[in-house]
Amino acid sequence: MEQQNSVHWADIYADKIIREKGDKALYTCASGITPSGTVHIGNFREIISVDLVVKALRQKGKNVRFIYSWDDYDVFRKVPKNMPEQELLATYLRKPITLVPDTTKRADNYARGNELDVEEKLPIVGVYPEYLYQAQRYRSSMYAEQMKQALELKPQIISVLNQYRSEPLDDSWWPIAVFSSFTDKDNTTILSWDGEYGITYRDNDLNKEETIDLRTTPYAKLHWRVDWPMRWVKEGVDFEPAGKDHHSKGGSFDTSKQIVEFFGGHAPVSFQYDFISIKGRGGKISSSSGEVVSLGDVLEVYTPELTRFLFASTRPNTEFAISFDLDVLKLYEDYDNCERRYFGLLPCNEKKLAMERRVYELSQVGDVPRSPGYQIPFRHLCNLLQINSGDIEKVIASLPDVQEDQIERLRTRCRCAWTWITTFSPEDFRFSVATAESPVQELDEEGLKAVKALCSKVQSWDGKEEKALSQLVYDAAADAGVENTVLFTATYKALIGKEKGPKLAGFINTIGKDRVVEILSRY
Repeated sequence: MEQQNSVHWADIYADKIIREKGDKALYTCASGITPSGTVHIGNFREIISVDLVVKALRQKGKNVRFIYSWDDYDVFRKVPKNMPEQELLATYLRKPITLVPDTTKRADNYARGNELDVEEKLPIVGVYPEYLYQAQRYRSSMYAEQMKQALELKPQIISVLNQYRSEPLDDSWWPIAVFSSFTDKDNTTILSWDGEYGITYRDNDLNKEETIDLRTTPYAKLHWRVDWPMRWVKEGVDFEPAGKDHHSKGGSFDTSKQIVEFFGGHAPVSFQYDFISIKGRGGKISSSSGEVVSLGDVLEVYTPELTRFLFASTRPNTEFAISFDLDVLKLYEDYDNCERRYFGLLPCNEKKLAMERRVYELSQVGDVPRSPGYQIPFRHLCNLLQINSGDIEKVIASLPDVQEDQIERLRTRCRCAWTWITTFSPEDFRFSVATAESPVQELDEEGLKAVKALCSKVQSWDGKEEKALSQLVYDAAADAGVENTVLFTATYKALIGKEKGPKLAGFINTIGKDRVVEILSRY
């Protein structure tokens, strides 16, 4: 489906790529990161931003390659606090992260474990990049020619880098770094280059010297500010966003867009994306710093479509929070309203409708569904789940108007809602309905009279009209000669062991007449 009007930022950037890079048989969009620890949801912002632009390009009929680089030949600089066997990991500091063991036993090495965490989750949100593993590429000498080219360009590269440095680099600086073949560590000093592929270096720990050939040994790699523009040319990158640190004045994007010219290429179209904060984080989310939330953590509370919606509905240069507190209820409501507008169930002006429709399309995993999901308020769904002790299939069975094509989406939403209730929701939001085995609550004389009066009224209710039940609640308080608040407090204590709860008439209706009578009859 070709977009006639570009209203969304992803479409605007797709148009910009086509305009600036020309009409090409294949466009390459790129992203990447060093898997030095838990890949967090802020990193995912870059991945999903690229995916949204890729989706926009493809919907304009373009052929697109989406590459994701794992910079797993970077140095292991710090042992994350959440990793087991800290002392063992500390012995691998200054070595490439791909050579560090995975002490969690998830994978063959430390880097691969962090990579798998992401690679296994991205398909859930409909993201399917082509992965490039830079350790494998460097160690197989794939970049030998590019490293030789960088060595030849050393004076020009130093000139560019010195434009942004307070302490200028001198001729002792080299565009490549060397890992020692003796220790695998990067504590080395390059002594000379023979003008071809030979590099002589000294291992500073052992005070040993060695000459290596870039074409046959796995020990050398380009420094980041040279590596990045080299890869733009190597892969023909047309689009790659980056965070604030890279896009700051004098940052790696500023230098790379000049250095790339030396390699015979041009900088890709780019934009700066902003940071993401975390709100209402629960205790079970943790990482090396205790502050990182992964994509997997987010998918425990947000459906895949809502996870995409969080990013599709926000401009990349806008900071926003991933919430785990009561804001979750509003975010689900925002998504449901967007879906209702898409299907014409909620009116809005033409300009807003165009944007809402596009946001909804980009939020979907795969094709846009033919009909809306089951539109149940998240708060009400939480109540249903708690009333049914988390039994998702029982909740779905209690909703007679659920359509067949809505069930799987509703099941996923139920799983997210139950995780949120049990892990992140405020204590006063949680409850469990009393059973025959639950202890009877202590009520004063007025409370007992109120509960008995209400039990009688519920027994007389026909079980149909909630409005009629609401009136019966107030009638019961009058019959017992107590204030309404006394009846509410006593009834909630009897039903859920708390003094407050969901709106009482609706709550009784949802629990069910027979079950409520059974509970209240014990008083």
